Amino acid sequence: MAEQKASAFDETDQLCVNNIGVLAADMVQKANSGHPGAPMGMAAIAHVLWTKIMNASSANSSWANRDRFVLSNGHACALQYVMLHLSGYKIGMDDLKAFRQLNSITPGHPENVMTDGVELSTGPLGQGIAQAVGLAIASKYAQSMFGDTMFNNKVYVLCGDGCMQEGVASEASSLAGHLQLNNLVLIYDDNDIQIDGGTDLAFTENVGKRYEAYGWNVLYVEDGNTDLAALEEAILTAKASEDKPTLICVKTKIGYKSTKEGTHKVHGSPLGDEALKHYKTQMGFDPEQTFVVEQAVYERYQATFVKRGSEAEAQWNAARKEWAEKNPELEKVVDRLLKGQLPADWEQALPQFDENSKPAASRNINGEVLNAIAEVMPELIGGAADLTPSTKTALKCSHDFQAGSRDGRYLRFGVREFGMFAIGNGIAAFGMNMIPFTATFLTFLTYGYGAVRVGALSHLRHIYVMTHDSVLLGEDGPTHQPVEVLACSRSLPNILTFRPCDGNEIAETWKVMLNREGPSVIALSRQTINTKLVSKYTKNGAAKGVQNGCYILNEGDEEKAKTPDVIVISSGSEVELALEAAETLSGEITVRVVSAACLELFDSQDIKYRESVLTPGKLVISVEASSPYGWSKYAHKSFGVPGWGKSAPLKSIREDFGFTAKQVTQNVKETFAACKDKEMPLLPCLWPY
Repeated sequence: MAEQKASAFDETDQLCVNNIGVLAADMVQKANSGHPGAPMGMAAIAHVLWTKIMNASSANSSWANRDRFVLSNGHACALQYVMLHLSGYKIGMDDLKAFRQLNSITPGHPENVMTDGVELSTGPLGQGIAQAVGLAIASKYAQSMFGDTMFNNKVYVLCGDGCMQEGVASEASSLAGHLQLNNLVLIYDDNDIQIDGGTDLAFTENVGKRYEAYGWNVLYVEDGNTDLAALEEAILTAKASEDKPTLICVKTKIGYKSTKEGTHKVHGSPLGDEALKHYKTQMGFDPEQTFVVEQAVYERYQATFVKRGSEAEAQWNAARKEWAEKNPELEKVVDRLLKGQLPADWEQALPQFDENSKPAASRNINGEVLNAIAEVMPELIGGAADLTPSTKTALKCSHDFQAGSRDGRYLRFGVREFGMFAIGNGIAAFGMNMIPFTATFLTFLTYGYGAVRVGALSHLRHIYVMTHDSVLLGEDGPTHQPVEVLACSRSLPNILTFRPCDGNEIAETWKVMLNREGPSVIALSRQTINTKLVSKYTKNGAAKGVQNGCYILNEGDEEKAKTPDVIVISSGSEVELALEAAETLSGEITVRVVSAACLELFDSQDIKYRESVLTPGKLVISVEASSPYGWSKYAHKSFGVPGWGKSAPLKSIREDFGFTAKQVTQNVKETFAACKDKEMPLLPCLWPY
């Protein structure tokens, strides 16, 4: 790509900058809610970036080689919506007028599933920066697969002081520097103001020096409100970097040219009628008019951003056609990825398991399944937070993704769980059907829970491989034993939480996870699974059972006519305990064992199916080596971990908490004896409404 050179600015450029600020202020004023100060202060930055620098197509916002823009300080989204409107995206003036209103496409923070041209959901500060690192990684990986003719885009991020104070941004920025992601440009709106007042109340570090220590280029613009030429020069310099990501520290004045300029009063509240009129007068606009865009402003954006993006996309399409003729096999892969399709017959690569399979911890079995999939699915890329030997996620088919090996598919995230999860979200958001997996202990899911939450609301397909999934991990003790995490994960909308009991359920879990839109957690054991017992039951039922969430394990054709005396529902490594209890008690009572691979999927089944698994009126007992919280929806009596775990060897933990076949058998027997003459209430999961 030819080097881009600086250009001249004229009066129309200043008109554009002024119009951006006024339109954003009008949006916040009409909504009587929002953050006008940052958009007013960053108007010049946005104008230069859109009219002079970025290549993207408003006619086709999913164009694969577009530059990505991320607004990490998402509270300033009035700015982003104005820029998208001026640039021809599917945001009309009526949408700007509906800012922050019910069911509008201009919500209070950017949402990727709502608004054309918004790449990422941002708002929780710092996560935009971290997700942008993921976008940059994905771009470099795509370039390694198909060459820089096909992929050479840049990632541009705007952020504020709040983003710079969040730890997740630090985690991700540190990794970005290590990986030398020179396709990443971070523009810091350094306006010295946050909600409480001046940043000097709590934030006096030298941000530039910190980023230099991370291994970034650091540039400075002293007047980010009016010096358009300096802004362009800095961004072009950053764009041309060959070996590092770049931070541009831009000094601005929040609420520029208003009566509240430079104060926290303009951060998160409308200007007010009089202050808004004064501001419009200062900007050269009629103070009595609202939602005005000068025709010259529209024309400038048509002649710059829109024209440049259209030409860039057309050139890319032509280059792709020529490239495809020379690389027909790679073109097939590109075409498949752009269509969002998985490889044909990829499921045939999955290993199969039966009662003769070697007993192993489910984390080990998952490693085998993961590697089988990775062999045939090049879009699968991920890694662990310095726990590869424990999570068993190393990819045998690939080396590491590093600064000198962009074609590597295994990411060494270091001890950065929050950053890892947010970066994974960015990889998923890149497009090209990229599928990230990130791995750590289940207890550390809550270290990065904010990113897990953003990924769920963003509908990003992201596989969280979480091992050491219960108190049964043993000696590491309460800090590492995730008694509450399954309940936390299961409570999130649009995320599926799986706790498979053996290899067959693990394989089926991956089928579901890879064929859905949205994230999934797969929770895996450190302790060995008795596959000889469990897999003889799952080998025939798991294929359909996991898709249904919960299913009956131990009822063959002869037993189907029998009505169980008691139902034991369990997940993961405790399923074998339930099966052993059922076999031991078979001469006394009939025990139906239900595997709860995914409670959320079970909830989505029709009432007829749910009743076929958990027969109304029958005693249901749950067994899970985590908190019983939430199980009252599915069971009348729950055996779990009511408090924190303990530090002890596995055998001692099992005996102390009652997770042995003997104790589970005793619990089932005694509970049934106490309840057999009682009418069991209808469980909430079976309510027909």
